[in-house]
Amino acid sequence: MTSYIGKLFKILLSPNGDLKSSKSLSAKLGIPITTVRRRRKRLESKFLKMHYILDIEKFGWKRVDFFISIRNGMVNAVANKLLTSDEVTYVAKSIGEHTIDLRVETIVKDNASILDLLEKIKAMKGVKDVVWSEIVNVVGRKISIPSSIIDRI
Repeated sequence: MTSYIGKLFKILLSPNGDLKSSKSLSAKLGIPITTVRRRRKRLESKFLKMHYILDIEKFGWKRVDFFISIRNGMVNAVANKLLTSDEVTYVAKSIGEHTIDLRVETIVKDNASILDLLEKIKAMKGVKDVVWSEIVNVVGRKISIPSSIIDRI
């Protein structure tokens, strides 16, 4: 990979990298702005996933993850049922920890909502156990992909 493309990846993948102007990238990388625009557009269309995330905490809501253990091979059935719930934004199958089959990301208003959702999940057919976790403070953010891996792409 051309070295400036690797450098461009690193800048774009860093926290707030998407906020970098093509002009500032051009100056930082020492390449023409037209080259930056062309390469950035190609990287964004082929290799980068871009999306906005609403800062829900500013509106008094919170993000809570549920980790669910499933019995009787009902992972897909439970996952699909969870996706019908308005609070659920993300459901993923998980491997590694033998007691966690699904990770479910939700948006809730308060602790009472967490309890209600927890009880709703526990009552689902096929659910063996549920634990939940809420991030209360982000200590810091780093580049989303380590530089050493970008260098090998």
